[in-house]
Amino acid sequence: MAGPGSGPGGGRPESSQTLDRGIRVLEALAGAGDPGGLTVTEIAAALGVGRPVVYRLVTTLEEHRLVSRAADGRVRLGLGVSRLASAVTPIVRAEARPVLRELADAVGATAHLTIAEGDEALALVVVEPSWTDFHVAYRSGARHRLDQGAAGRAILAGRAGSQGPVATDGELQAGAHGLAVPLGVGAQGAPGGIEASVGVVSLEPLDARTVGPRLLRAAKALRSVLR
Repeated sequence: MAGPGSGPGGGRPESSQTLDRGIRVLEALAGAGDPGGLTVTEIAAALGVGRPVVYRLVTTLEEHRLVSRAADGRVRLGLGVSRLASAVTPIVRAEARPVLRELADAVGATAHLTIAEGDEALALVVVEPSWTDFHVAYRSGARHRLDQGAAGRAILAGRAGSQGPVATDGELQAGAHGLAVPLGVGAQGAPGGIEASVGVVSLEPLDARTVGPRLLRAAKALRSVLR
């Protein structure tokens, strides 16, 4: 006899095809990298379904303000997504902070969890060391180009498949030294994928041979937070 929650014949649990497709619409829009959104035809091609299916999905998502349609018919993420994301962010920060606290105090440098948003790197969580007299001041919410600073460069390196430490000197702040590794949670545009890095920034040069392993351990711990 099939167990509870199993599908016909005792296979994998049944899932809602409509819900799955709706989530894939949101993922396609999030991964498009175009604030103008996608056409219904482009979404249909991404999902491998017909346009009538996409129209029905978009109508339902629009009712919940998860997507919106422009005058030209292009579909983009709606404000409802921001509302859901803002509810999740405090949870992520609370779970990431102990990992970054341990990293910051072990290295004696400001630690940060950074995510990619479009062409920018966003410092989602920042923790300064508790015992140093001087350290780099850095704030949550700070943004910079992905191709500047160790955090952004590590995310770009992760796209290319690299998992090793990326070092920079004075790119974002004169006299500051950065070291970061990609989290490798998901590739750009991958379903459920989040591009992120964890790093430290210091007023003193950072030795990748000693700090690198600590960053890799922190990255491992933070992957579960972002999944």
